[in-house]
Amino acid sequence: MRIAVLTGGGDCPGLNSAIRGIVYRAIDFGYDVIGFEEGWKGAIEGKTHRLSLVDVEEIVNQGGTILFASRTNPFIVENGPDRIMENLKKFEIDALIAIGGDDTLGVALKLYQLGVKVVGVPKTMDNDLSGTDFTFGFYTSVEVAVDALNRLKDTAKSHKRIIILEVMGREAGWVALYTGIAGGADWVLVPEEKPDFEAMCTHLMKDLERKGYALVVVSEGVDISLEEKGEVDQFGHTLLQKRGVGDFVADIISKKTGISTRSAVIGHIQRGGPPTVFDRMLALRTGVKAVDMIQNGEFGKMAALVGSEVTAVPLGDATSKLKLVDKNWLDLLRVFLK
Repeated sequence: MRIAVLTGGGDCPGLNSAIRGIVYRAIDFGYDVIGFEEGWKGAIEGKTHRLSLVDVEEIVNQGGTILFASRTNPFIVENGPDRIMENLKKFEIDALIAIGGDDTLGVALKLYQLGVKVVGVPKTMDNDLSGTDFTFGFYTSVEVAVDALNRLKDTAKSHKRIIILEVMGREAGWVALYTGIAGGADWVLVPEEKPDFEAMCTHLMKDLERKGYALVVVSEGVDISLEEKGEVDQFGHTLLQKRGVGDFVADIISKKTGISTRSAVIGHIQRGGPPTVFDRMLALRTGVKAVDMIQNGEFGKMAALVGSEVTAVPLGDATSKLKLVDKNWLDLLRVFLK
């Protein structure tokens, strides 16, 4: 048996751990493992890299991905799916493991429907995949963001300012929510809820009066009611780097309160660096489970964390809708906005 693995979409901590888990478990079954480089781009172009124990035994703590990644969508590339299936035959690959988020696993589902023997491993620092309680990369991202918020607090207190921290999160506000609650922010803006800037500024003025400073965490995808016709990626997502949500919110606060306000964007710093122990363990476990699913013939499914167990769930369940911050979580957030 020969299996292939690829990492698609944005990188996040834990990808190398998952690759390691796949190779280690494959050894138990006597499988050969090759990697397609640069995600679906490599699967289309036939860019491969053989993976052995020597290649993966020391990568458990490394950020990024040794297989590289891209945001290539095979279904908008000329003959993309056909070229992938031709390469699977060319390299005598019996099954494919796709590691990625909603877009990558959405492609995996379509290929499965075309007859490809594929299983998925969920990763995204946004934690917005359905069917799994958590995705690896999320906790590491939040740890980095909370550390940044703690550092900004020192500056805010020293200068009696309001400071905004903009974090990643296109449609789901999990990173902002966890960062805000765990980091003790005074206000949090998430994409799931339309901002009430009047209420926010009134609240922040009370915080300033009580303690002399205030902190706001905002997701990059928050609705700021601007005409947005920016550049999009191959999956149709607007690129958010230039939206300037943090600066926009800082400007509103400064104008409405007259208080010196600054913003900071953590951006891709959240993506790099060693994964936390939680993310390492989750990535290793889902990598192992993916190989077990191949061994058991459970194709068209994803290795998901449900409770404390890693189990197989249909790719359709994982990609049919995004997992968004719901009312219960928003209610919990409001408990801490005093």
